[in-house]
Amino acid sequence: MTKFTSIALISALLSGTAVVPAFADTELVLSSWLPPRHPIVVNAIKPWAKEVEEVTQGRVTVRVLGRALGSPPAHFDMAKDGIADITYGLHSFSQDDRFDASQVGQFSFIGDDAVTASQAFWTVYTEDLGARDDHEGTHLLSLFVHGPGLLHNNVRRIETPEDFSGLKMRVPGGYIAEFVEDLGATPLFMSSTEVYEKLSRGVIDGAAFTYEALTAFNLTDDIKYSMTVPGGIYNTSWFLVMNEKKWDGIGAEDQAAIDAISGVAFAERVGAAWDAADAAAVVEIEEAGIEVYAAPDAVLDAARTSATALEATWAESLGSEFDGRAALARLREISGVAQ
Repeated sequence: MTKFTSIALISALLSGTAVVPAFADTELVLSSWLPPRHPIVVNAIKPWAKEVEEVTQGRVTVRVLGRALGSPPAHFDMAKDGIADITYGLHSFSQDDRFDASQVGQFSFIGDDAVTASQAFWTVYTEDLGARDDHEGTHLLSLFVHGPGLLHNNVRRIETPEDFSGLKMRVPGGYIAEFVEDLGATPLFMSSTEVYEKLSRGVIDGAAFTYEALTAFNLTDDIKYSMTVPGGIYNTSWFLVMNEKKWDGIGAEDQAAIDAISGVAFAERVGAAWDAADAAAVVEIEEAGIEVYAAPDAVLDAARTSATALEATWAESLGSEFDGRAALARLREISGVAQ
């Protein structure tokens, strides 16, 4: 203790006032598993963390870790169990049925941009399909999707439905796994961070991914063909959650301030980051010589047939509690995709 500090402390004690340290009431640790320079981390996660501190006037801070505290599929349970205070991740990584209703945001033909699709997903999942109950044990901060998904491969153009046969395709689980298999390819589940090694070694022939993923995970040298459909071949649904006990330990005023910049506001923020990343990636993809092409009519027809059947099966699996068909129709109406 310095002489100055000692004098200040003695003066405070004599005057009957307390010495209040200048630190935030609550520091929250956010486990981040995407690469630190990933556009979603740089342009959505970290700016949101900074804004949390601003809107709570420094009473709550968020420290974004440069290295994850666990594997990507473990991140929901890490927040629920208190291993990390805040996590994000894909619902399909859970590999169980707790997030079945989230598939409303994973289907084909749900949005041509990440902003409107994320807005629609947050609205429909929370209002129509019980999202908060699905995320029990955490405080649900936000829900979002990425930009329209493509199918990328290094073997051939998909000209007919039969061209899917024999292709080994990375999938993130969920709807797209069933969809790819239904079309005749072999789906192999793996997280985003595993794809580079598997693709470069020939373990897989391609991947279900966005445009930006090809550049974010250094895949442009190992992909030759990328196929698109209106509204996306698929999507992935994501969560941003906080440990429930940590949330309950924050004052009501600060909870309201954090919720105000989360929810649909964060969905819009992360959607804009993804759209910008996709646009930048398209330039690099063209420079790499990857052929981006629209699905031929025969392939598009097969995709629609498969998607319609899988949507019906999903809606029936929800039982009488939720109207999956109506929820999906509402999501497409909000995102502006005609069916």
